[in-house]
Amino acid sequence: MAKLHVVTTINGEPVEFLCDATQTILDVLRDQLGLTGSKEGCGSGDCGACSIMLDDRLICGCLMLAAEADGRCIETIEGMAEGDQLHPLQKKFIAVAALQCGICTPGFLIASKALLARNPDPSETEVRYWLAGNLCRCTGYDKIVRAVMEVAADMRETAR
Repeated sequence: MAKLHVVTTINGEPVEFLCDATQTILDVLRDQLGLTGSKEGCGSGDCGACSIMLDDRLICGCLMLAAEADGRCIETIEGMAEGDQLHPLQKKFIAVAALQCGICTPGFLIASKALLARNPDPSETEVRYWLAGNLCRCTGYDKIVRAVMEVAADMRETAR
């Protein structure tokens, strides 16, 4: 089977790769490009562990074919920090212990960032609804929701 040539942008950098027609973008990110932050939990788009941004839209990487990335912009958890400076959501997740085993954390962080980009003043109900596509077996969600709410408040305060 012939490989497909894909030219894309990942975390602000131009990237080219070859892939099979049936490979997911998650498989290419992890196995070919070494971007292992996004995880495969279910392979069916139900758990959110593989969440990435595609052209500023939150998607499950396990459901997208890698060939569909041609000409598109992707952001993964590896692109969330700026150099050594963690994103405020990453800092807050650490500060309030909104993570345990860490499998779901990259997906929650990407989804939370996407939410705050769309709605900088979400209610707790909106945060819970937005993050409903991300599953966690360890934390019970309350610390995750609290972290997102606190970062939203901090970002609004900083914007004033």
